[in-house]
Amino acid sequence: MNVQYTLRAGEPTEHRATGTIEITDLEGPTVDLVLPSWVPGSYHLVNYVRGFRGMSARAVPGGTPLPVDRVDRARWRVTLEGARSVRLEYSVYGHETVTEAFDLTPEHLFVNAGLCLPYVDGHREEPVELSLDVPPGWQAVTELEEVGGRPYRFRAPSYDVLLDSPIDVGHPTVLTIRPHGIPHRIVLCGAGGNYEAHRLEEDLGRIVETTLRMVGDSPLSRYTFFIHLNDVPDGGLEHATSTSCVFTRTAFWPPKSYRRVLSVASHEYFHLYNVKRILPKALQRPDLSREALTRLLWWMEGGTDYFGDLVLVRSGLLTPKQYLDGRAEYAKQLLEGPGRHHLGLEEASILSWVDYYQPFEETPNQSVDYYLKGHLVALCLDLEIRHRTENRSSLETALRALWADYGRPGRGLEEDELRPVIERATGIDLGPFFSRYVRGVDELDLDGFARWAGLSFGPSPKDPDDDAPDPGYLGIRTENAAGLVRVRHALLDTPGRRAGLTPGDEIVAINSVKVTFDQFEKRLLAYPPGTSVTLAVFRRGYLIEVPATMGKPPPAGYRFTPREDAGELERRIYESWLGTAWSPPPKRETG
Repeated sequence: MNVQYTLRAGEPTEHRATGTIEITDLEGPTVDLVLPSWVPGSYHLVNYVRGFRGMSARAVPGGTPLPVDRVDRARWRVTLEGARSVRLEYSVYGHETVTEAFDLTPEHLFVNAGLCLPYVDGHREEPVELSLDVPPGWQAVTELEEVGGRPYRFRAPSYDVLLDSPIDVGHPTVLTIRPHGIPHRIVLCGAGGNYEAHRLEEDLGRIVETTLRMVGDSPLSRYTFFIHLNDVPDGGLEHATSTSCVFTRTAFWPPKSYRRVLSVASHEYFHLYNVKRILPKALQRPDLSREALTRLLWWMEGGTDYFGDLVLVRSGLLTPKQYLDGRAEYAKQLLEGPGRHHLGLEEASILSWVDYYQPFEETPNQSVDYYLKGHLVALCLDLEIRHRTENRSSLETALRALWADYGRPGRGLEEDELRPVIERATGIDLGPFFSRYVRGVDELDLDGFARWAGLSFGPSPKDPDDDAPDPGYLGIRTENAAGLVRVRHALLDTPGRRAGLTPGDEIVAINSVKVTFDQFEKRLLAYPPGTSVTLAVFRRGYLIEVPATMGKPPPAGYRFTPREDAGELERRIYESWLGTAWSPPPKRETG
């Protein structure tokens, strides 16, 4: 069978392209075309098919119309009536610049095949070609093999490779770096941007070099960073030989914002190992019409996030303090989520399809972010290994074993193989660790793990000159509802939840004094912990009074700090872990 796709930009102001699919050497009475319901790396079902209309088919040669039936929301069935070659035509709408996107404007075309090119059912592993008919002067950039000029024509060894190879067409700025002799393109798509081209080249080059040193090997002959400049941020989506990231045009300054850009880029680049080549069997050629369930997403995403930021500190793009402050902020977010007591990482990995990407009012109370907790669990696992092996092994040791035994040969991980691989690589039993922190819901002893790297962890101390009182605490998360305070989440075991506040409640007064969203937090300063208050609340449009007693707020922040009594081994662990010299805590002033 031969499959040839064509996308014609048509009239970009209408954001619609015309798609054709020419299929030859068909057998049987029917052929099914299916549009994916999700794309690898984005673990939720989406109705990408909503932009499609007008699917029709004709026999080739002759042009005889053939019946096309919509079998389900994303599947079309063509009755061949003896034809062995067919030509299908349809229209598809695209006007969204996100990490998994099909976008067509007068300036730009971005193609993620899963959103605009249906596959021939049962033939995803066969070669396909794609032609792009775009306005004169537009440049196409992709990691696909180019086999023709105008219109652009590309070849992929399978539909899955096409799906994993985004294409940007328009007027991009293309930079090229060659860390370790491997060409890496930086493709900046969209007008504007407060980036410095030379600095971006240098910093992404350092990320690549540090990542390759960490793993010790690269599968790449080339790679592309697609960076889309937009008015809203979205994040990144990994591919085997590229990544698609979406940032605001002004994200490259000030430094804190730019560090976020580098963190996303490093995370996505590390995915070329973890997820794209080291991956569960459940994610190897998955069914794209339904969920691909695996208990290992916490490692694939949280572990990748851990290594990605570790790359930044090793490459000098984060100082040790910036790195540790970032982990402390992650810990704060984790510790403020009651769901961590009720859901382990393995179950959270499976529930990502219905929970992480589609949160609702009770999500913080019953779920846990497998990126966030997975990152911190990977950090603690690394320090556990370093401590118990006296710094002879680390999580990097296990990563290189995973790459050698699974990633490089393309062998998928069974659901229960991750722990044994890490144990074989490091020589230690990690059963209790996985039982408590991966499958279980035990609280992470962050201070205990931090001590093995000569650090302590705990709440940030209050400035002794700060005499501001603690504000009253209700334990609710709110949103601005036309100036009113609307409850989004009422957290478990907090004063607001115990008082009966519920999502959707609109708080309009405290002790009969009007309150608005803009001054709600400031108003709480007047009611310290232990104060009884009466809240005037509109609940589903009906005014009621809710008595509550203010509680003590959780710590405003946490921090990791060097310990004065850190031993030699602990200092060595710190230095090999963060790739920088040990820095003792500043000496206290005496007077």
